[in-house]
Amino acid sequence: MADDETDIGQLSPTQQEALQQYLAVTNQEVKDAVPLLQRSQWNVQIAIAKFFDGEGPDPLAEAMAANQAIPQVAARHENLQQSLLASEFNSRAAPRRERTDPAPRIVPQASTTHGTPWLLGLLLTPLNWGWQAATVLLRTVLYAVSLLPAAVRPTLLTNRLSAALQGGGGAGTTGRRMLMPRDAAARFKREFDEEHGGGDNDLPFFEGGLAQAHDLAKKELKFLLVVLLSPEHDDTAAFVRDTLLAPEVVAFVRDPSSNMILWGGNVLDSEAFQAAREYKCTRFPFSALVCLTPKEGGGSGGGSTRMGIVKRLSGPMPAATYLSELQGAVEKYGADMAGVRAERSAQQFARTLRDQQDSAYERSLAIDRERAREKKEAAAAAAAAEKRAVEEAEAAARRIEQGERWKAWRATRIRPEPPAGDKDVVRVALKMPEASGAGRITRRFAQDAPVEELYAFVECYDLMTRMMQQGEDEENSGGEKPPADYEHKYMFRVASTLPRVVYEPSETQTMGATIGRSGNLIVEAVEDGAEEECVNE
Repeated sequence: MADDETDIGQLSPTQQEALQQYLAVTNQEVKDAVPLLQRSQWNVQIAIAKFFDGEGPDPLAEAMAANQAIPQVAARHENLQQSLLASEFNSRAAPRRERTDPAPRIVPQASTTHGTPWLLGLLLTPLNWGWQAATVLLRTVLYAVSLLPAAVRPTLLTNRLSAALQGGGGAGTTGRRMLMPRDAAARFKREFDEEHGGGDNDLPFFEGGLAQAHDLAKKELKFLLVVLLSPEHDDTAAFVRDTLLAPEVVAFVRDPSSNMILWGGNVLDSEAFQAAREYKCTRFPFSALVCLTPKEGGGSGGGSTRMGIVKRLSGPMPAATYLSELQGAVEKYGADMAGVRAERSAQQFARTLRDQQDSAYERSLAIDRERAREKKEAAAAAAAAEKRAVEEAEAAARRIEQGERWKAWRATRIRPEPPAGDKDVVRVALKMPEASGAGRITRRFAQDAPVEELYAFVECYDLMTRMMQQGEDEENSGGEKPPADYEHKYMFRVASTLPRVVYEPSETQTMGATIGRSGNLIVEAVEDGAEEECVNE
């Protein structure tokens, strides 16, 4: 147990860097982080795995960390004699682990048939005819022998002759039909259970090809136990019964902590035969333990992905010896596997943490972009509204100014009031709007005057009254022309009370024809944009 009061300044630069990396991931207190790193041989990946997965007695991982931690020492000068002595001492003190044989990835190769040259085929035609005749004869003999009782039937000879004849028919020299790897594994499992029985001692054979089992063991960092059996070997039945199906062996293979994948094959099948040849099988029954050997890759930096044969078991042997050999190999190479698992766990955690950070950053960036877009749109909308308000105010001011110019022009164009003795007039009593303050006024209009003249009089009444009070000449007070591109709109309407009739400002209808000789009218103000009503009753 490390002292809790360890001074960080006493650590080496490499240890300080490891401490900073560990704290950046775990955010643990320094007083707790330093002892954990010391127990992990200052391997950051193993320490992170212990922090998140729980720390327990893990001598394999710590031994792996001790082997992987290569201290950086300063360069030193030595002569040839010192170098030879140092190398000899190191070779005696720490002998290197011998390199294992590589475990090839076995993929069944389809048999190819090469065509015979026609000249050679012509020369071999008599032999081919003789072989076919002999085959027909032997099949006839075998059929006759198969009718004999089982006690006197020469079973072994019959089976071998049948296999030879079937092999000549295109099913292979063994007489077994070529199947796909998955189907061949299922056939091996079925034949194994039928011959040796299943039940509680059933072995968990991998239901697939050897290449698939090889890839799965490499991916999941497990041991691959390859068992090759020859049904024609005399020791096969005893080995399976006494060794392979021994309770302790079955329990060890089925134990999840063993991290083992079991694959079995019959050497009469193509895939198992290729495996026996590639794994250098010299005696049956044969077992090979395969696993990842990260320290035997020979590359620089990082672990290797090389699969090696770490143990070969040939021939019959007691169950205790078989189990001891497997356990020894598992313990020997389990440290390397545990180190790779810890490294992958740390890498996966770092990758997950990085993905989460990237995702959070992307979400924050998306939120910031959305806020910036909303702010920009709001600013653009406010600027557009302000511009529209300014334009509307300018347009309103321009309309008011043009309206005042038009009224000044129109006031000079209103016909003068007819004299009191003229009888061809229309006498109109107008009740002006309260806002004008004029109250009720009376005026005479010529009968042939248009109704628009009445509207113009009401519109310009205030201006005409002010001009009269100031003594200005109405004919010379206004402009010569009305404002260009301006159409005046009367913001009031003139209507009679009983019955109610609204008179439109027509320039074609005369007041005599529309109102008559007299009328009691009211002036009603209307809002800007409201439609005028015209009700003629």
